Amino acid sequence: MAAVWQQVLAVDARYAAYRTPRWPQFRTQYVRRRSQLLREQAQGGALEGATRRWYLRVRTRLLAQRYGALSEQSSCRAHSSSALRASRTTLDRMEDFEEDPRVARGHRRSLSRGSHAGVPRGAPDERAPGVVPTPLAEASRAMAGDTTLSENYAFAGVYHVFDQHTDSAVPKVQFAHDDRHLLACCSLDGTISVCRLAPGPPAVLQVLRGHCGGVADFAWSLSNDVLVSASLDGTLRLWAPADGRCIRRVPDPDGAALLCCAFQPLNNNLTVVGSARHMVRVVNISTGKAARGGAGRLPGRVLALCFDAPGRVLWAGDDRGSVSSFLCDPATGRLTKASRVVVQAGGSITSLSARAWASREAPDPSLLVNACPDRLLLFRVVEEEGSGAPGLRLRRSFPTRHREQPLRSCFCPLMSFRQGACVVTGSEDACVHFFDVGRAARATVNTLQGHGGAVLAVAFNCDESLLASSDAAGTVIVWRRQHA
Repeated sequence: MAAVWQQVLAVDARYAAYRTPRWPQFRTQYVRRRSQLLREQAQGGALEGATRRWYLRVRTRLLAQRYGALSEQSSCRAHSSSALRASRTTLDRMEDFEEDPRVARGHRRSLSRGSHAGVPRGAPDERAPGVVPTPLAEASRAMAGDTTLSENYAFAGVYHVFDQHTDSAVPKVQFAHDDRHLLACCSLDGTISVCRLAPGPPAVLQVLRGHCGGVADFAWSLSNDVLVSASLDGTLRLWAPADGRCIRRVPDPDGAALLCCAFQPLNNNLTVVGSARHMVRVVNISTGKAARGGAGRLPGRVLALCFDAPGRVLWAGDDRGSVSSFLCDPATGRLTKASRVVVQAGGSITSLSARAWASREAPDPSLLVNACPDRLLLFRVVEEEGSGAPGLRLRRSFPTRHREQPLRSCFCPLMSFRQGACVVTGSEDACVHFFDVGRAARATVNTLQGHGGAVLAVAFNCDESLLASSDAAGTVIVWRRQHA
């Protein structure tokens, strides 16, 4: 019955914003102390299950009487609205942060504030034989273990909580490439934090400052020595995360808010950026100039970008519900429009993730799409007959709560090395949801509950030992996988 105490903690965390709205550090201390006390109760087993559930109901009722019932318009909307006024016309209605009075799984172990310490024809055949893992792949099994999918994604504890961006939404978190403990997150307060989780106590290494508007997206270079960020102030910036220097500032030629960005995986000298004026542009970060022929136009504001694994196809999603593909020359950055698919008419595409294969049982290229409203979609990438352009065939659809926020999802890095396959997404119900793409029914593998607002982004480290999630209230939680 330890889960009941975790639910109690979630209720306390949800109401913490009402207790000391002007002093967030006291909210942090309160939640930390409550987590410690409830953890001791759970370990001691002092009360029976029925008594714990009764305590949860009574405490929820008392808090509602004292502070008012939690409504759809969350507490974080009130104390973050001022920071969002400048961005509400550019970033897909990010001011309408929502919460749902649900409960949390996992304990907030420790908290810290910012201490500075074309698809070419035949592209699917480019994979070498045997690249897709098989049940006999001993190295893959050694990495993933022999656990079931549900056991492997039993994230039962919180490793750390960062709250240096309190009261400003954190639209993206991402671990550095092939690094278990280096994490970055961007915020609508105009900054980017670079954090180190180990060795030593977790700490914020650098806070990258310079943008005059909220930072909507960022990306690590493959070598992790450079960060690129896209901001609502209409600039693309290049950073040295080691010392926090801004290396280059590239303004958008239209003066439009920049909503997303991505490195060209085969040529990190090129960065693709999407704007609020429907444009996709390739920028040479060494010169700060746009690549010749490296521009394309979408029907709506460009909210999401990603490359396929070979780096030849660029996928772009907009706020008109369509996903467009471009063939990208990795040497010059020239873009050629290939196809456009309306995925969610009248909705928005807020996140795109591409993989060379979804699982051992589904070895085709795949695209994971967050489509507003209320859908997480997994597509199989196919080659259209006649044109050879990349097309999409729906493989699975998962229900999520997605109405207003720019939610993100991701593939699990090691999901293909075991039976089944898993994807993870944020949700406006303040939860992190794990789905098995191979299950015909009851696809939910796990649900992490503990955020105080809509969960906007999720990210795994390279070995799946840690999962980071960020929310609309500015909190970043790093979850630790529960080992058997």
